[in-house]
Amino acid sequence: MHVHPLSDLAAIEAFLETDRLWSAYALADLDPDLWKQSEWYGAESESGELRAVALLFKGLEPPALFTMGDPQGITLVLGTALRARRAYLGVREEHMLAVEAHYRVTDRESMWRMMLNPHEFHPVRGSVTHLTPQYTKDLKRLYELGGGDAFTPSQVFDGAFFGIEERGRLVAAAGTHVLSTARNASAVGNVFTHPDYRGRGFAAMTTSAVCADLIRRGMRTIVLNVAQANTVAIHVYEKLGFKKYLPFVEGIAIRKRTN
Repeated sequence: MHVHPLSDLAAIEAFLETDRLWSAYALADLDPDLWKQSEWYGAESESGELRAVALLFKGLEPPALFTMGDPQGITLVLGTALRARRAYLGVREEHMLAVEAHYRVTDRESMWRMMLNPHEFHPVRGSVTHLTPQYTKDLKRLYELGGGDAFTPSQVFDGAFFGIEERGRLVAAAGTHVLSTARNASAVGNVFTHPDYRGRGFAAMTTSAVCADLIRRGMRTIVLNVAQANTVAIHVYEKLGFKKYLPFVEGIAIRKRTN
């Protein structure tokens, strides 16, 4: 196979569309503002067929690494072209051998990619507030308690965020990591409740409000990521209508010195 950087947006999109539930984040990264922060690499067969794609998204620190396609192609890409010294992994289990051939993986966690069919959504009602950009500081303050690991202020401007306030204080929130109207793809995330207010159903209420807004906007693809060990959160998401799609791995990848 031949490995090279990718710049043909249409070709990348066509490849990602073959599994949009897995590639939802990557599809959103094709939008102009995120495309500028993305490095794309591919492995092609001798006949020119794209067999594997890898993305390094530099809008986060460390940058996020996404892979899709033929494991052999991913091994070649990571060995010859995409040589980031450090990255945050979001890869399917069948690609871990390719990753570990070139990287040492720490903080490894088994995850579920879950998906919501809009026709199977079961809303949970509650008194929630639509969080506009003026709530950015409140969100950052809330997430400093341990949530929103992949939160950036730009997500509030471009996404859908809802929260619950108690005595003028934001105590729970949920939003989106990505929301692409052009690609009809969205990923729910940044779900967090202040430790003092847990057990009141706030996560279900805020996440439900986000999903309702995404469905109202006509989103065809709605996904989220959750740790397999987080059975409480999984129960909340399943109550809303989410279903497990596939297992994958998150973690920090550190380039091996021998490479």
